[in-house]
Amino acid sequence: MRASIQGLAAAVLAASVLLGSLEAQGRRKGGRGGRGGDVSAVPAPIPKDDAEKLIFEVAEGVPRRMNVPIDDGRLIRVLTEAIGAKKAVELGTSTGYSGLWFAAALRKTGGKLTTFELDGPTAATAREIFEKAGVSDIITIVEGDAHETVASVEGPVDIVFIDADKAGYRNYLEKILPKVRPGGLILAHNIRREADNPPYVEAVTTNPELETLLVSSASGGMMITLKKR
Repeated sequence: MRASIQGLAAAVLAASVLLGSLEAQGRRKGGRGGRGGDVSAVPAPIPKDDAEKLIFEVAEGVPRRMNVPIDDGRLIRVLTEAIGAKKAVELGTSTGYSGLWFAAALRKTGGKLTTFELDGPTAATAREIFEKAGVSDIITIVEGDAHETVASVEGPVDIVFIDADKAGYRNYLEKILPKVRPGGLILAHNIRREADNPPYVEAVTTNPELETLLVSSASGGMMITLKKR
């Protein structure tokens, strides 16, 4: 257990340094970190094999619709692979960009992603993206209102990514948390401070069963919550 916790801590620290560096350079150069910006604090990710290369190439052409920036996508990949996740859940598929970063990790851990999307045409675009990237076999898209359909998820869940309607974050948390395994992670996107989502922040910072930290960047921001063992 100690080795697992130390590995997770190292992964979070590395991600925090990466995102902090992006933010600092963004301020100095007047740009924004992340995909499509003018600033890059670290080299682009280097694919380990042809399958990963294809994922990265497809990710570059994903139609943008409220997707995470590349630094947050890489954070998702780092954390997912670091904990050896087998079962991942995403609330808010959009056009599949973050799903590709999940896939980059899950194809190595032997895991699968279930991702929820409200909009039918957007879900169809994501399906095409996953097929093109060769990862459709490890990703299931569930269409409809995730506040209702998330009830179909069976535990134990290793990692959850919440990036849907911001007012619904706390409701999503309440429904998915009982299914997250001890030692599992919940990632909430676009939260840099308490004022960004007070109900959610209160829920993850006042529960003694949870440990929460914030990794912030100029282009995004992620609240990371550990369900304690």
